[in-house]
Amino acid sequence: MADQPLLLALDQGTSSSRAAVFTAAGELVASACSPLPIQYPADGWVEQQPEAIWNSQRQALIDLHNGLNNDQRRAVVSCGITNQRETTVLWRRSNGRPCGPALVWQDGRTTEICRQWKEAGFEKDWRERTGLLLDPYFSASKIHWMLSHYDDAAAAAAVDDLCFGTVESWLLWQLTGGQRHGSDVSNASRTLLMDLEQRCWVETFCDRTGLPVSALPELLPCRGDFGRISEGLPFAGLPIQALLGDQQAATLGQLCLKPGEAKCTYGTGAFLVINTGDNIRRCDSGLLSTLGWTDERGTPTYCLEGSLFNAGTVVQWLRDGLGIIDTADDVNRLAGQVSDSGGVMLVPAFTGWGTPHWDPLARGMMIGLTRDSSSSHIARAALEGIALSVATLVELAESAIGAELGELAVDGGAAASDPLLQAQADCTGLTVRRAANLESTARGVALFAGVQAGVVTDIDDLVRRRGDGASLFEPQIDTSHRARWRNRWNDAVTRSLGWHG
Repeated sequence: MADQPLLLALDQGTSSSRAAVFTAAGELVASACSPLPIQYPADGWVEQQPEAIWNSQRQALIDLHNGLNNDQRRAVVSCGITNQRETTVLWRRSNGRPCGPALVWQDGRTTEICRQWKEAGFEKDWRERTGLLLDPYFSASKIHWMLSHYDDAAAAAAVDDLCFGTVESWLLWQLTGGQRHGSDVSNASRTLLMDLEQRCWVETFCDRTGLPVSALPELLPCRGDFGRISEGLPFAGLPIQALLGDQQAATLGQLCLKPGEAKCTYGTGAFLVINTGDNIRRCDSGLLSTLGWTDERGTPTYCLEGSLFNAGTVVQWLRDGLGIIDTADDVNRLAGQVSDSGGVMLVPAFTGWGTPHWDPLARGMMIGLTRDSSSSHIARAALEGIALSVATLVELAESAIGAELGELAVDGGAAASDPLLQAQADCTGLTVRRAANLESTARGVALFAGVQAGVVTDIDDLVRRRGDGASLFEPQIDTSHRARWRNRWNDAVTRSLGWHG
C-alpha cells in the first residue's frame, strides 16, 4: 500500500474533527477523530470556540500522523479540507486571534435580524442572487450580530484588521500559518454573500451586514493549489488542493456525479443534495439552490439541497437528555423491541425547522403518547421522525426536478442504523443504498484533491464500483399505508411550527 499515492482528508464537523487517509481508489487506509465541544448559552444559541475548532482538527491530524508508518506518511501527496458550513468566525488579521465565539450553523439568535431584513424588502434580491433564503442558518445575519456584540470585531473592522471566514477559511489560515485567507465557492455559496451565477462576492450584501469588503476571504475554486501545510505541523509541506463544504464533499464521495443523482447524509443534521448539473434549479418550495463544486477552471456543478437541523442530535438527546440509552448504538436495539412506534411521533425541531418551513421558532414535540408508550416506542419514533423529515425533502426534490429519484444514497454516522434506513425506504418508497464506508464526506474531498494532484484519473471506474459492499433497503409497506403515515406526520409537524413565538 505504501507504494501507491495516498490522499489526506481533513473533515471538520460540528461535534468532532476527523483526519483520514485514502488510496486513489477511495479506500480508507487510516483515520483519527477528536471530539469538539459545543456551547448552548441560551435557548436557540449554539457556539463554538474557534481555537477549539482548530485544536480539535490539529489533534486529529497529529493522531493520524502518529498512527501511520514512515512509508505511508511519505506516500501522502495531497490534502483536501471539508467542513461544517455556515458556521461563522471573525478574527484579527494582525495576530490571528478570534474576536469572539464562532456562531454555529444551528444558531438561531439572529431571527430578529432576518425578520427586519425581510420587512425591509431585501429577501427577493437576496434569494435571486444567492439561491438562499433569509434565515439565521446562513452566515450574513451571524456576521451582523457579531459585529454588533463583539467589541473586538468592531474595533478590528474600524482599523482594517478584520478577517471573516467560514470554517474551511479558518482552517486554511491556520494550516498555512496565516499565509492564505481564502474561501472556496461551495462554502461561500452558503454565506448569503456570494452571487450564485457570477460566483463573486456581492458588496451590497456585505454593506447590509456591516462587513468591510476588505475582511472577505479570497474567493477560490473548489480545487486548485491553495498553499502548503506549514512547518511545525504533521505533513508539513503537503499541498492543500481541495476545499469543499461537507455536504458537497459527501455528494462527491457518494459519486453522485450526474444530474438527478441524490444522497442524504445523516450527521448532526440531515441533508439531501441532488445534482442538477450546470443548471441552477430554482425552487419555491423551500429547497435551496447551491453550488456543488467547481473544477480548477471554475466551471460549476450546481445542486438542490434540503436541510434539516436535527438528526444525530435526536439520538444524542435520547442518550444525554432522556437517558434511555447508554450509547448511540443502543437506539437500534431499543427500537427493535417493538414492531412499530405505537402511534407515537417525535418531531425533531429542537433548534427550529429548516426545509421546507424555515421556521426558527419551531420546536420539537412528541405526540401520540399513551400509558402503554415505552422507551422502545420513543426510540422507534425518534428514528422514524428523522426518516419522515427526509421524506418531505425527497418529495419536494422529485417535484422540483420533475422525476423520481429511484434510489437514495446515504451516509453519515446515523446511517449505520438499520431501523432508520428501513424507515427511510418505507416512507419514501425508494431503494436506500448505504455505502460500505460511511466516511463519504472525507472520501469525497480526498478524491477531489487526488484529481487535482493527478493521481485520481478514472472516475468512471469508481462510479461502476460504487455499489460494491453496499447495503440495500427496499420499501416494505404499501402505498396506502405510506400515505396515511405521511399525512399524520404532516399534521404533527404543523403543530410544532411557531411554538417559540
